[in-house]
Amino acid sequence: MGKKIENNLPCVSIIIPCRNEEKYLGQCLDSLLANDYCKKYLEIIIVDGISNDNTREIIKIYTQRYNFIKIIDNPKFIKPIALNLGIRAASFDIIMRVDAHAIYASNYISKLVEGLYKYKADNIGGVRGTNYGNTILSKAIGVIISHPFAAGNAYHRTGTGSKKIRKVDTVFCGCYRRDVFDRIGYFNEKLIRTQDREFNARLIEKGGTIILDPSVKCIYFPRTKFKDYCKWNYLCAFWLYYARRFTKTKMLSIRNFIPLLFVGWHLIGLILSIVSPNLIPFVLIPIIIYWSLATFFSIKVAWKQKCLQNTPIMAILFGVTHYGYGIGGIIGLMKAILLGKDIQE
Repeated sequence: MGKKIENNLPCVSIIIPCRNEEKYLGQCLDSLLANDYCKKYLEIIIVDGISNDNTREIIKIYTQRYNFIKIIDNPKFIKPIALNLGIRAASFDIIMRVDAHAIYASNYISKLVEGLYKYKADNIGGVRGTNYGNTILSKAIGVIISHPFAAGNAYHRTGTGSKKIRKVDTVFCGCYRRDVFDRIGYFNEKLIRTQDREFNARLIEKGGTIILDPSVKCIYFPRTKFKDYCKWNYLCAFWLYYARRFTKTKMLSIRNFIPLLFVGWHLIGLILSIVSPNLIPFVLIPIIIYWSLATFFSIKVAWKQKCLQNTPIMAILFGVTHYGYGIGGIIGLMKAILLGKDIQE
């Protein structure tokens, strides 16, 4: 632990939690192997949740070919447990989390490690671009998850609009100093989702610094099936609010409440309309404004892509994103309140 290389940058332990990732894991590993960081000073730890597709066969091929790629079993499947297993097994002082659903630029490792020291960061990440796929639906989903109208000010998804380095509240995956885990603890294993958001919020609470470097790029492969996207979107919101059962850390920002308030307005508006039909025009104003904005941004994106016929699916997906997020957040919050706290002191 603590081994240094010639340019005074530390060795890096890359952790990849995965389960049933036969479609993406190979290209993820290939992109890491194509990085300009000397392989002599890397270890890649794949923490597999006992995959039942061809993932383990793929891992076997890479571990036989490269002695710095290792596999650890995660019989409980849960991602934060996988991350903690990987961190504890890591040999080096820099811990880099990597998502199997992405491919990484050739300078991804070197730029993040360099930035960790240059900007005196505790965690640093880059911008997560999106693979648009080959179908109308996949292209629309690819746009939606990175569009400011859907993602708000999540700069790791939307970019910063410039090359400027900036402090942020969270990043995609991330590159950490190992001593961060000694200072604030590991990932919360009760959080099936949003564990990285909670960890980063905890890090900032303790005075840590998280940096986004927009010159660092990776390409993410989102869910391309409509049902899978809806489920992913709903669960992301559900767990962000349900997480309050398992942590005292404050994770929510203003942007997270807007979809909940919007969905809540529909319920309030329905009651007002029943009580007094004269209020229907008043109730409809925010809803009309929303769908006008969704249509405007859909047309703008479709025009840029020279595919105006995609406008309806874009508008629908904006709606699915915000309504699904709002519903997931409301249910997660209500369930957390009803069940009460479950926090180990």
